[in-house]
Amino acid sequence: MECPDVPSLARSGKTLKVILFANTDWYIFNYRLPLARALKKEGNEVILMSPPGRYSHLLEQEGFRWLSFPLERKRMNPFAEIMTIIQLFFILKSEKPGAVHFFTIKPVLYGSFAAHICGVPKIINAITGLGYIFSNANLILRNLVLCLYRISLHKTSVIFQNPADLDIFVTNKLISKNQAYLIPGSGVDTEIFHLTQEPSGIPVIMLASRLLRSKGIPEFVEAARQIKHENISARFVIVGEPYTDNPDSIMQDELNGWQNEGTIELWGWHDDMADVISKASIVCLPTTYFEGLPRLLIEAGACGRPVVTTDIPGCRMVVINGENGIIIPPGDINALIIALKSLIQNSEMRHAMGHRNREIVERNFSIDMIISKTLELYKYTN
Repeated sequence: MECPDVPSLARSGKTLKVILFANTDWYIFNYRLPLARALKKEGNEVILMSPPGRYSHLLEQEGFRWLSFPLERKRMNPFAEIMTIIQLFFILKSEKPGAVHFFTIKPVLYGSFAAHICGVPKIINAITGLGYIFSNANLILRNLVLCLYRISLHKTSVIFQNPADLDIFVTNKLISKNQAYLIPGSGVDTEIFHLTQEPSGIPVIMLASRLLRSKGIPEFVEAARQIKHENISARFVIVGEPYTDNPDSIMQDELNGWQNEGTIELWGWHDDMADVISKASIVCLPTTYFEGLPRLLIEAGACGRPVVTTDIPGCRMVVINGENGIIIPPGDINALIIALKSLIQNSEMRHAMGHRNREIVERNFSIDMIISKTLELYKYTN
C-alpha cells in the first residue's frame, strides 16, 4: 500500500523531533540505524530509546541522543506493566516529540498507549512479525494481546513486513485497512552484503538466528544428523547465542551436546554477518515462527547464497521456490533433508540460485528502497 507522492519534510521546511523505541539496543543498531540516519539527514531531531546493552554506546557514538528505558520482555506482572506505561507517558510528556516510531511488541503496545494519552501527533508502529504470541502462546494470552493491539493501534500508521500479517490485523479488526502500509522488512545494504564466491572445500550449511526452537533449530540438527549418517560430506553450522528471556530458547547445554556428538558446529555470536555468510555454501532457516520478513534470508541473497526455508508468509516474500532457494513445509524434516541434499550435491544449482537470489534482493529489498518508503509515512499526521 503506497503513500501518495508528497514533498519531503526537508524540502517543505518542516522538521520533527522523532523518538524511535525498541525492546533492545541491538535491534535499533542492527535494523533501524539507517532509518535514524536518514531522518537526521533530513533535518529531524532523532532520539533513540531502548533498554541498556552493549550497543548503547555505539548509538551515542553515531551522534544520537539515546535514552535508557528499562523494559522486561518476559515480565507479565500487571502492576509493573502499568508502571511501564506511566514511565513512557512522562518521558513523552517531557520530550514532546512530533513523531514516535515503535518496534517490537511491548514498545508498540505500551508506547502507542502512552503516546495517545500525551497527544503525540504522529504515531507509527512496525509489526515485525507475529512472533511467540501467535506461534506458541496460550489462547488467553493471545486474546489479551489482540485486545491490547486493538486499543493501542487505534488511529496510528501501522507498517507490516508481509501481506499475510497485514490481512490478519485487518480481518480481526485490530486496525482499519487505511491504517496499514506494506514495507518488506528493514532492508539490506547491498554494498556491505556484496556478492561473494562460495568457499572451496566441504559445503557449509549455516543457520544464523536467535536460538529459539520455533526457528527450526531442532529440525536443522536432526537433518544434519541424518545426512551425516548417509556419509554425505557437509558441515552444519549454527550462528547465534541462547535467548534466555524467551521461553522458547534453546539452552547452551543442549547446544553443546549437539556439538560434542559431532552433528553441528557452534560459531557463537557474530556482529559481522556479511563475513559470516561469505563462509557458507547454503543458508538454512527452517522456521515455524510467525516471521515478519527474516533478515537472514535477504542478507544471504545479497551475498549470493541459495536458501532453504519454510512455507511461512515472511519467507515467501523473499524466496521463489526453485529459483533462488527451496521452500519446504514447516516442521517437515524429510523435506528439509531432501532439499539440503539436493543443494549439497549440486554445486551448479547452488551457484545459479545464489546469483538469482542476489538479483531479487537488489530489486526488492535494498536499504535505500525500504528507507524511502518508510520516510513517506513521516510526512503525514494520523
